[in-house]
Amino acid sequence: MSLTAAEKLIHEHLVEGRPVPGERIAIRIDQTLTQDATGTMAFLQLEALHVDSIRTELSLSYVDHNMVQNGFENADDHRYLQSVAKRYGVRFSRPGNGICHQVHFERFALPGKTLLGSDSHTPTAGGMGMLAIGAGGLDVACAMAGEPFWLTYPEVTGIRLTGELQDFVSAKDVILRVLSILTTEGNVGTINEYFGDGLVHLHAQDRATIANMGAETGATTSLFPSDEITRAFLKAQGREDGWRPLRADPDAVYSKEIELDLSGIEPMAACPHSPGNVVPLGELAGTRVDQVCIGSCTNSSFRDLAMAAEILAGRKVSDNTGLTIGPGSRQVLTMIAQSGHLNSLIDSGARIAESTCGFCIGNGMAPCTDAVSLRTANRNFEGRSGTASAQVFLVSPEVAAAAAITGEITDPRELGIVCPSITVPDAFPVDDSMTIVEHDPTFEPVRGPNIGPPPLSKSLPEKLAGKVQLVVGDKITTDHIIPAGKRLIYRSNIDRYSDFVFEGIDPAFAARCRANLQIGSFNFIVGGESYGQGSSREHAAICPMHLGVKAVFARSFERIHTANLVNFGILPLLLETEEDYSALKIGHELEIVNPRERLAPGKALTVIDHTTGERFEVGHTLSGRDIEMVLAGGLLNWIRCRDREDRS
Repeated sequence: MSLTAAEKLIHEHLVEGRPVPGERIAIRIDQTLTQDATGTMAFLQLEALHVDSIRTELSLSYVDHNMVQNGFENADDHRYLQSVAKRYGVRFSRPGNGICHQVHFERFALPGKTLLGSDSHTPTAGGMGMLAIGAGGLDVACAMAGEPFWLTYPEVTGIRLTGELQDFVSAKDVILRVLSILTTEGNVGTINEYFGDGLVHLHAQDRATIANMGAETGATTSLFPSDEITRAFLKAQGREDGWRPLRADPDAVYSKEIELDLSGIEPMAACPHSPGNVVPLGELAGTRVDQVCIGSCTNSSFRDLAMAAEILAGRKVSDNTGLTIGPGSRQVLTMIAQSGHLNSLIDSGARIAESTCGFCIGNGMAPCTDAVSLRTANRNFEGRSGTASAQVFLVSPEVAAAAAITGEITDPRELGIVCPSITVPDAFPVDDSMTIVEHDPTFEPVRGPNIGPPPLSKSLPEKLAGKVQLVVGDKITTDHIIPAGKRLIYRSNIDRYSDFVFEGIDPAFAARCRANLQIGSFNFIVGGESYGQGSSREHAAICPMHLGVKAVFARSFERIHTANLVNFGILPLLLETEEDYSALKIGHELEIVNPRERLAPGKALTVIDHTTGERFEVGHTLSGRDIEMVLAGGLLNWIRCRDREDRS
């Protein structure tokens, strides 16, 4: 049987289920990664699973998100993460070592392996020929404990690349073009697989950029073949012995194919407030730019920053524009320092940030009121920058550097300069001293006062009645549900963090939920299409669960958030018609009829709206295993019940 590259990796790691599109399957996980915004909860959950040590080939804990230490909370979380890593034999990447996806790609990603990460941009490693999937922290904790990862067997979208990119056009423009085709909706349960003659013109880090932002399409992951370019990158990192070839069979059949001529791609930009709102750069030429930020896990490699430095060399940043540079890793910072590119950036007037996620998640570098900010990051959701009124555009390093010079959106081809030629070195400076490897099963993790136990949901009740506390529209992101930025300091304190659920949409939401819960009533949320886009932060499910939310009614859900809702005992229910969605209002009293008895794969549930007297049907995509978890009150409860039964 002819297989795509993605299908080959799934078949190699298949543990349970039939490899048929739409079927639920379980795969073995070789590697995991966590980061500090999601990792503390993931490791608290690992502790709750009562295992002695990790059971993966390799697991890493990165500190890269909440680096600003204005109070004790972040520092305490970092201390806990290092100590719990020692307890379980997890490698710990210290603060300052770099962004998890950049460092993992440089030092640990391997073709042919599976990677599960508690970050939605884990697919970055797909640029290495790795089956890399983002998930909630609890799923990653279970993988570290030796559990397989469950997902829907995907359909594979083949993206055939031909031609070669023009000068001043880069990998960022490629993925923006893909986003303009696939959009941010309708790709749940798919994998984007790249192939074709054009691949030879894309360096490994170019592929990483494309795979990284493939997450914005809603696909499960993106995958590139492992070829001689992959091998050369691994050799340059001193890891050639981990290389293996991987490609689709010549006659492999894709569920859908897209033809993309690289030579026909021009500079692009994603306009506010969605990565899918893509237009040719020419439509925006002349727009005033207040701020430029180059970096993030999408575009912070040596090639990206060297290109920006070459464009800026001998020039100054515009008087009315601020420029910040964020190297993706300590290795990248070392390389631009040794090559002289760091001096060019500093001389231009750029500010050099720490090797962190930083501005990408609204942790610093918030722009001024009503600012136009050009960023090489992967998301531009409203308010994510830390400034609610900011207009954030996503662009390539080339476009960002040009705008920093001119103070307005400028096609870099109009600068009147020769396009710099960046040579990626044959050997990278390797120094893994900031990745700590320790294992002491007797070591007691250190907990600060802001770190609490992982909350557990209660089992699904026989009668499920409650009140609609919020009605929202389409494309609600996890940032809408639970804000990042300055609020992330409470990520280990669920009771406090829950105060900010839907803060940006309805500041009174949490208080209403708490009051309703006090009188013994559950809470419901109503959403439109693509509910739960964006980050893998399971706090967008944990915090609503803590507030007594037992069901979310929506027109459609995104993959990771659906899994997180199930993991914490919340029903993701599908409104079958637009009329059903429009009929539900805040304050409506709903009852889901006999959910414990009637919840079954493929079967609709009946809902009574006691406010209007109407009845309507809701669907779901839950498997038999998902239903068992929801009935038990979530994945942790389900595993504990299963293990008790096994022991008896």
